[in-house]
Amino acid sequence: MADFDFDAVVVGAGAVGLACGYALSRRGLTVAVLEAGPLIGEGVSARNSEVVHGGLYYPTGSLKAKLCVQGRRALYAFCEAHKVTYDKCGKLVVATDAAGVERLEAILTQAEINDVEGMARLTKGQAQAMEPLLQCEAALHSPESGIFDSHSYMLALQGEIEAAGGAVVVETPFEGASPLEAGGFSVRAGGAEPTTLTCRMLVTAPGLSAQAVAATIEGFPKATIPKLHYGKGVYFRLSGKAPFSRLIYPPPIHGALGTHYRRDLGGQAVFGPDLQFVDELDYSVDPARAGSFYDYIRKFWPGLPDGALNPDYAGIRPKLHGPDEPQPDFRIDGPAAHGIAGLVTLFGIESPGLTSSLAIGEEVAGRLGL
Repeated sequence: MADFDFDAVVVGAGAVGLACGYALSRRGLTVAVLEAGPLIGEGVSARNSEVVHGGLYYPTGSLKAKLCVQGRRALYAFCEAHKVTYDKCGKLVVATDAAGVERLEAILTQAEINDVEGMARLTKGQAQAMEPLLQCEAALHSPESGIFDSHSYMLALQGEIEAAGGAVVVETPFEGASPLEAGGFSVRAGGAEPTTLTCRMLVTAPGLSAQAVAATIEGFPKATIPKLHYGKGVYFRLSGKAPFSRLIYPPPIHGALGTHYRRDLGGQAVFGPDLQFVDELDYSVDPARAGSFYDYIRKFWPGLPDGALNPDYAGIRPKLHGPDEPQPDFRIDGPAAHGIAGLVTLFGIESPGLTSSLAIGEEVAGRLGL
């Protein structure tokens, strides 16, 4: 070990990269997390809903199903221990027509298979007793769903890594790596003071840059790198009092969970994201998209006033599928997938990646034989 600068290098200081670094540092390893940007968590992690997902929807046996439930349980415990603000407010999945009611049954069955705790069917009257302004024909209640302060969470992860003797280094882009003959890697890091460092293990978790980063690792089989699709979602913020205290989700749309409602930790109502496949990183919010939001939201909240939605922000998710294609699982590729000892590469870590992050870190450690 003494021959290496670090036991492990993690590429990307978003929630997932930091959680990977945390999992490795908990095992007594020295860890360096390299971040190309000027701050931690400024990429995908900064432009999401901050929702703690219950784990209802994901296919049986998938990484998403397993890691979302495990990650959610670990996340609440971590937030409690580190005084990270959260609100286990619960979620209502609502059906606004007969077809939606049938879909709720399928969602409930999947949630039970996925070992999601506390799920309950609600009649129209029961749902409206919980949320009087809600319009629906039936609903499911997920009491384990919630929201949390993702930035404070990432700062706590950084603190844990540094307390264990590791380093989180910003403005230090990963520029490539070469496996060493005796094992381990030589890692090239750029920035104002470019350097080369060595490590026994390498984990890549850079979100939207995952494919580009993998392509710079010497000997990595290019044919195994999945195609990247940019899935853009915009959010609109409500002027006025938040109408609901719980998360409100219609059934999922094709390729995503769909436009949902949340009351953020500041008490304001936010709707989104929608889904639009784009070709470039453009975080602008077109005010004209509000039209489809009004139509969608009024299915479950008919009382939404005209002119109450204001453009807020946009996120872009690293999807592994394009329009009208089935949504694949997380890709967490260890040596069995690419043939390079000591390397784990992550692709397509979108929702529920934030909720799953601590469990993803544990999964990565397992793929490294730790």
